[in-house]
Amino acid sequence: MEFDKIAANRPDAATAQAAGAGIGRSMPHALADDAESSDLLDGAGRARLATASAWATIGIFLILALAGVYMMSIILIPVTLAIVVGMILGLAAEKLSKLGVPRVLNAVLLSSAVALVIFLIINALAGPVAKLAQEAPDFFQRTSDRLMPYLDRFKWLHISSETLQSGPMSVSTLLENSGNVLHVVSNSLTPAIVQILIFFAALLLFLAGRISLRKTIIMTFSRRTSRLNAIRIINAVERVLGFYFATASLIYAGVGVAMTVIAYVGGMSVPLLWGVFAFVASFVPFLGVTTMTIALAIAGIVTHSDIIFGLAPAAAFFAVHMAVENLAFPAIMGRQWELNPFVVFLAIIFWTWMWGAVGAMLALPLSLIVMTVVDELFIEEKTQPQLPG
Repeated sequence: MEFDKIAANRPDAATAQAAGAGIGRSMPHALADDAESSDLLDGAGRARLATASAWATIGIFLILALAGVYMMSIILIPVTLAIVVGMILGLAAEKLSKLGVPRVLNAVLLSSAVALVIFLIINALAGPVAKLAQEAPDFFQRTSDRLMPYLDRFKWLHISSETLQSGPMSVSTLLENSGNVLHVVSNSLTPAIVQILIFFAALLLFLAGRISLRKTIIMTFSRRTSRLNAIRIINAVERVLGFYFATASLIYAGVGVAMTVIAYVGGMSVPLLWGVFAFVASFVPFLGVTTMTIALAIAGIVTHSDIIFGLAPAAAFFAVHMAVENLAFPAIMGRQWELNPFVVFLAIIFWTWMWGAVGAMLALPLSLIVMTVVDELFIEEKTQPQLPG
């Protein structure tokens, strides 16, 4: 009986042979499946590696491009500013061309008008700036006298009355170091003059060859649809920039006049200078009004003994600017010209980091150009209503 059980449980030779044959037949299929899955994994890995390499190449190109833009700022700043100003003046150039004015004379008239406006602004500010320079020592002294009670509360600053009277932050030390300041200004004056000359030369040439440049850009596309899109985008960019800045200049001129009145009524020194600063600062969203408000608050506290009366000009300017930005601008410009505030803020931070104060002023027009191009490229087809049959 024991032998029968063992024999029954032991597989016979045929069964063992069949099992061995089955295993032998399945081994090549298993190896083939493993090889195929390995090839698929290698293919997916190579695809991911190619994608990563492509993105790495794009990232390196962007880094090098930004480095080039930063290093060539002395040339790119005036050229970019000239192109933006030339596109803003595009509507005026079109009207002069329709009146029969030749292109070269058209460019000379418009560039001369820009130079005249800049000269008038500088001439108007020359007197107030000279007066402010003469009053600078007294202003610094009044500032230290007024701010010391507030600074004494912050012991960790380590600033005391003795620091402002005999230390490196004293008025006498600042006057002694004024020669170094003048030396720095004189060294920066030559690049500024070079950039001004580049700006006017680029503006004159851009306005003179604007039509030829448009034709060259349009004819670079081979398909008729692409050429029509290029024409539509160029016209839209010039229309947006021209309409926006023409209207904004009038509105912000009103803000500058209001600021001049506020500074005069509030007893601030050089009211005209405050008005010009308010006009220029209004073209830099967020940062412009913030800087002006803080400067007015500090100047008001220094000028007046009563802190409430000293903060009144800053509060009045902030209220006027907010009313203009939230009521007048949307009513005149319309909602279609609105930009994402966060995107504009990032653009201002980026271009200020790249090109300084001029970059902050160019951030808004560059954002408008990008917005217009994106809107024209990805314009949605409006659904036509179906008429009943």
